[in-house]
Amino acid sequence: MPNPNLFRKACFLTSAPSLHQCPPETGSEVAFAGRSNAGKSSAINRLTQNGKLARTSKTPGRTQLINFFALGDDQLRLVDLPGYGYAKVPLATKQQWQENLAEYLQGRQTLRGLVLLMDIRHPLQTYDTTMLNWAVAGEMPVHILLTKSDKLSRGAGQTTLAQVRQQLKNSKVQDLVTAQTFSAHNGEGLEDLERVIQDWLQPQDHLTSPEANNAL
Repeated sequence: MPNPNLFRKACFLTSAPSLHQCPPETGSEVAFAGRSNAGKSSAINRLTQNGKLARTSKTPGRTQLINFFALGDDQLRLVDLPGYGYAKVPLATKQQWQENLAEYLQGRQTLRGLVLLMDIRHPLQTYDTTMLNWAVAGEMPVHILLTKSDKLSRGAGQTTLAQVRQQLKNSKVQDLVTAQTFSAHNGEGLEDLERVIQDWLQPQDHLTSPEANNAL
């Protein structure tokens, strides 16, 4: 069973505009990434049970820095990466964000895994597959969070999940990339998300059971 108390300890640590200004590479961290309208900040706030931890806004693209949150101490961290693809910002800014994302994913030695958020109604868009390609190229584990599952019926949500998993299988990355449905609104999938992140941050001697509700 995951220990939710680990995530309730989350507090803001620092922000950085680039990899070179990130905290020292000690300990372990898990990053959250996704299109600016995927509900990334809402998911982090739900995970930590702190509605004010990650900034949410009706204007997509508000997160423009790499934001670090400590879990009890600064050796275990959650990282909120800049939103991508949707924000109404200058092209040069978008390009800079993408460079920062690529640099972080490929060069950050303390990164243990990437939670990649996608609106369940619009999964695996071009920018999502770009992020997947970056992560897979670096052999970085990825957990896809199909957010806003409360917007669909359970049947429709499970159909989308099955389709995403099939695409991962077709791409032969299912050993590195897992997927689940999630709702920050009603908490669906929260325990599964807690389990995945905790396993990444604090590796166990045994594998997580594959019988979790939505885990691959």
